[in-house]
Amino acid sequence: MEIKILGSGCAKCKTLEKLTREVVQQNGIDATITKVEDFLEIMKLGVMTTPALVVDGKVEIKGRIPSTDEIKQILTKTI
Repeated sequence: MEIKILGSGCAKCKTLEKLTREVVQQNGIDATITKVEDFLEIMKLGVMTTPALVVDGKVEIKGRIPSTDEIKQILTKTI
């Protein structure tokens, strides 16, 4: 599974990255997590508000910080 965290490096983006890494580790999910800060790359994915969570090329969440339960639900449905 390929997970991308989109954002400029603001506090909200860092929080989403931290929560996502925790969910992946706690649930033994086999995933590669990358942080994308390049706004051109972010805009290519159709995202105008960050932070955003992209799983296997699909934008799942944008413009807010989800709960860990919501992140877990998104990640486990794609396994």
